[in-house]
Amino acid sequence: MPKVARFLILPFVVLAAFTAAQPVPTAPPPTSPPPPASMAALGDSITRALAVCCSNGDNSRHSWSTGDRPGDGVASHYERLTGLDPTIAGRNHNNAISGSTARHLPGQAEMAVEQNVEYVTILIGANDLCASSAAAMTSEAEFASHINAALATLARGLPRARIFVGSIPDLYQLWKALENNAEARDAWSRGTCPSMLSAGNSEEQRQLVAGRELAYNRTLARACSRYRNCRWDNNTVHDFKFSPGHVSVLDYFHPSLEGQARLAELTWRASWWGDQQ
Repeated sequence: MPKVARFLILPFVVLAAFTAAQPVPTAPPPTSPPPPASMAALGDSITRALAVCCSNGDNSRHSWSTGDRPGDGVASHYERLTGLDPTIAGRNHNNAISGSTARHLPGQAEMAVEQNVEYVTILIGANDLCASSAAAMTSEAEFASHINAALATLARGLPRARIFVGSIPDLYQLWKALENNAEARDAWSRGTCPSMLSAGNSEEQRQLVAGRELAYNRTLARACSRYRNCRWDNNTVHDFKFSPGHVSVLDYFHPSLEGQARLAELTWRASWWGDQQ
């Protein structure tokens, strides 16, 4: 090859090698949406912080979602969001009702629409499992129908709101953590979640409840996946291995103050803004 041709080709060879050595540009990491200016919590007694520390009734100011009690150790979603943008201050609605099952969720969703909130948390299903017996639990089809109806209500009424759906805490793990605690067994004997916690249940009966819970959580995940503005916790709550200290000593069923604090932390990490604090 003539020298002139070699000299002309050489710069292109060097340029090609240099280009190949450069790192391939990657897309910037996804950013969190702006913090909401209002929020509502939907669910049951867990979100109402029943029996958390102070009485057997609701103590919603200690709630993992909308709690606003200073110095209680529970850094709720509402308090964390207030730290990101104080615009939300005073606009935290707790629509959860103790004793609620999935069939109550559409009505709670309608309340959130009326409140015109920008963020909604959902934690529901424990009472559907905690029936008088495993046979009396809410069916999978009925559970799915109510969940889908509630999310459709939110999608129609609050199309721009962000939604967070938490998985149901592991009821079988609660049994295993406290089955040898005499005080817990005494509390459960008064009718607490008999389908799982009744002393007369067989292991097979308890596994029926555990299996139904897995089915409910799959339903929650599928329902949420249909909406771009809905975020599922990917079973974070269900998979958390809580200790007896995370359970209230008032009823040995609901989260204690420490349990609400841990629930707030776990769900916040899985939420829309979990990477900001």
